[in-house]
Amino acid sequence: MSASTAASPVLQIKPLGFPWETIDPFLFCAYHDDAYPKGNADMGPAASLAGRAIGQDFSRKDGWSMYHGEKVPGFPPHPHRGFETVTIVRKGLIDHSDSLGATARFGRGDVQWLTAGKGIVHAEMFPLLDEKNDNPLELFQIWLNLPARSKMSKPHFTMFWSQDIPRLLARDSDGRTTEVAVIAGSLQDAGTPLAPPPDSWAAQADADVAIWTLRMEPDARWTLPAAGKGSRRNLYFFKGQSVSIGGQNVRSPAAIEVRADMAIELVNGSEVAEFLLLQGKPIAEPVVQYGPFVMNTQAEIAQTMADYQRTQFGGWSFDSDAPVHGRDPARFAVHPGGREERPAGG
Repeated sequence: MSASTAASPVLQIKPLGFPWETIDPFLFCAYHDDAYPKGNADMGPAASLAGRAIGQDFSRKDGWSMYHGEKVPGFPPHPHRGFETVTIVRKGLIDHSDSLGATARFGRGDVQWLTAGKGIVHAEMFPLLDEKNDNPLELFQIWLNLPARSKMSKPHFTMFWSQDIPRLLARDSDGRTTEVAVIAGSLQDAGTPLAPPPDSWAAQADADVAIWTLRMEPDARWTLPAAGKGSRRNLYFFKGQSVSIGGQNVRSPAAIEVRADMAIELVNGSEVAEFLLLQGKPIAEPVVQYGPFVMNTQAEIAQTMADYQRTQFGGWSFDSDAPVHGRDPARFAVHPGGREERPAGG
């Protein structure tokens, strides 16, 4: 569906599927919103798994999926090359393990930014720690492409802890609030932006990459500032009822491409509204994808497959093929080489 008038800042509106369609420099965004039940002794769901295609369960039966997990939901070891994953966890926890030797437990607003570069194998498991209450999980995983010059860069593991992420709390003239969390890019009055990984497209000064989440109170107004020249911008309206964008009414859920070169007033409807914003200048290079590998040519994909068969991108040093990191809910990260970090408050 296209915008109704040429003057509208809304360029295009599409329904939200799974995964969400994105525009260059992004590859796609997967939104997971799982109402997991109480956990069992293995940190999996204390519920029957009957009727699920275990190992390939995307059913959303009873409001949740096991994905590729067999006992614990999640994604056991799998390889990547040629792009980055940005994982924003809004509810619940993820246990990360990888072929660099890094491990982490993160969530509750934390973000992991992983540059796969020349190759990495990682597992992302969703431990259900609470045996008395439900274990809801909500996250975005965004795939951000790498330019050709960086596709064979050294893999890099970065954590953005929730309390370190810049945030803007804006009030309109009626006192209604819009909260913006700035994972990438800069936003006036939100604080100093965090540094993306060194080989990321987002680390290029002129790439104008922005990854923000927005939460608007009912009837709140906020003006989305203009981006840089040559950028493209998508708003993913995933919670709420309706919003006016530059005077055009849009109903949820929707993927909305808007003009990036102009400031746009957002006027929320009668329910809380939430958005993910993805913005950046296109890399504008050929994209050839084969599953978890994203390169520029088919020959590079063939080489990637041969490299993975030969090296396993460093191999797998963990005892389990679906590792989880115990029952202590405290968040942590152990980086390649052993450096450990823990956010304040655990």
